[in-house]
Amino acid sequence: MSTPLSNLQKELLKVFSHQLSEEELLDVKELLVKYFSEKAISKADRIWEKEKWDDKKLDQILRESARTPYHK
Repeated sequence: MSTPLSNLQKELLKVFSHQLSEEELLDVKELLVKYFSEKAISKADRIWEKEKWDDKKLDQILRESARTPYHK
């Protein structure tokens, strides 16, 4: 079963239809990582402010185990 390309994938195929050097490819990857990491940080900041979290809450979250227990 073939999954259709997303709008982003289609646009990137058009933009980068020419061969990039390894350096250019690494630059593009770095830009994408920076873009998505900034979006994630921004969303986390909004949640932090909305929920009025503080360092105590962060410590609590870090100590919690969110893993699903394994049952034989």
